[in-house]
Amino acid sequence: MKEKTVIHWFKQDLRLHDNPSLYSSCETGRIIPIYIFDTYNPKQYQIGGASSWWLHHSLISLQKSLSGNLCLFLGNPKDILLYLIDKYNVCSVHWNRCYASWKIERDSDIEKFLTSKGVEVKTYNASLLWEPWETLKQDGTPYKVFTPFYKRGCLLNGVSPRKPIPAPVKIDFFFKDNEYNNIEKLNLLPNLAWHKKLSKHWNIGEKNAISKLADFIESSLQNYKEGRNYPGENFASRLSPHIHFGEISPNFIWNKINSIESDENTQHFFSELGWREFSYYLLYHFPFLPKKNLQKNFDKFPWEKNEKYLDCWQKGITGYPIVDAGMRQLWEEGYMHNRVRMIVGSFLVKNLLLHWQHGQKWFWDCLVDADLANNSAGWQWIAGCGADAAPYFRIFNPVTQGHKFDAQGKYTRKYVPELNNLPDKYLFSPWEAPNNVLKEAGVVLGENYPYPIVNLQESRNLALEAYDKIKLKNNINNGYSTVL
Repeated sequence: MKEKTVIHWFKQDLRLHDNPSLYSSCETGRIIPIYIFDTYNPKQYQIGGASSWWLHHSLISLQKSLSGNLCLFLGNPKDILLYLIDKYNVCSVHWNRCYASWKIERDSDIEKFLTSKGVEVKTYNASLLWEPWETLKQDGTPYKVFTPFYKRGCLLNGVSPRKPIPAPVKIDFFFKDNEYNNIEKLNLLPNLAWHKKLSKHWNIGEKNAISKLADFIESSLQNYKEGRNYPGENFASRLSPHIHFGEISPNFIWNKINSIESDENTQHFFSELGWREFSYYLLYHFPFLPKKNLQKNFDKFPWEKNEKYLDCWQKGITGYPIVDAGMRQLWEEGYMHNRVRMIVGSFLVKNLLLHWQHGQKWFWDCLVDADLANNSAGWQWIAGCGADAAPYFRIFNPVTQGHKFDAQGKYTRKYVPELNNLPDKYLFSPWEAPNNVLKEAGVVLGENYPYPIVNLQESRNLALEAYDKIKLKNNINNGYSTVL
């Protein structure tokens, strides 16, 4: 009997370990492992500059792991798959599922088309702990609040996350000489030179992802619950881009940490994985999440249009040091500490009254871990218009947040070095420092560091007035909206 030829289509699963589709493909026959950079379907969801840089290097790493046998393509996946199937007599195509609505539509269309051609299609879950359609309330509707979703839907009533599967022991590649292995033709590296500095901050690929998890467990997990709030300390896992591109799976992470004696730190880390699940869950059940407010009363919110404010926020020159530190970290590293993401997000939508989609768009282009589900759900959360959202009247004060979570200024001074010599007392409000203190610190407001672009109290009052205009009777309950 002639051996089967199988395509494994890599998507957001750029790894060999715990890859159900790859493993099944190898068990089935000779494989053609492919990656397709889709230029036809994403439209406005094409990945941004920082993510493109990461993808380029992640594919290089995967290519090495596959001994040069990864086939790389650019264009419409449907056309490319049909070309390969016809040319090489492929009988089966396997892939791991994606959950954005445009990917679901694309893949469903491809599956129907290939099946009609007599080609077997098999799909698997490789990127979520729980399938979004399996976690529902008793009435069959989706959860809209995180805590019951996670504790009741996932932990209590859901199936335990599966055990990770090993990397294939043997891979029988179809090609002896791979003519499709040129990554440069994907043209992933951005034209802007800024991305070159990102390499100083990241080690990309499957092996580095596994190593980073081990380092996190060894050195940071024991202080994670409290330590993760302090941006100047090394308690965040920084695994998010590795998870997004599938260099490591949430199942692998869950099982590694589950093997450790449980305490408040491990449970809190699990809940953070749960928040990622919830974001994907919301995107699946509410596919308009990236474009529209989950809470419809926010459709009438009187957002401002101020290009100057937006430009100052993007460049990290707002006059609020911890906000500026966060935005400069983003530009320098393609990453921002989660506590600071909340601070800069609150400042954009509640102090500057700029639409959350401006922040979503900027993060999409600048973050190496830019993820449609996480980015959309996160921005709606901070804006107060999403599921389980931070109430709109909860406005982060960047001065008090700085003193509370960066008291010695370790984080802020790293990214706003012009304030290095300013005493801690005035670091987060330099406009309050006496002239002699500013002079001694070498700070000239309006010259080498800006005055605040808005007044905190006045902008807070304007935000609350704007919120009052759209607030619906009885729509606030226990800190989150029940409009959904």
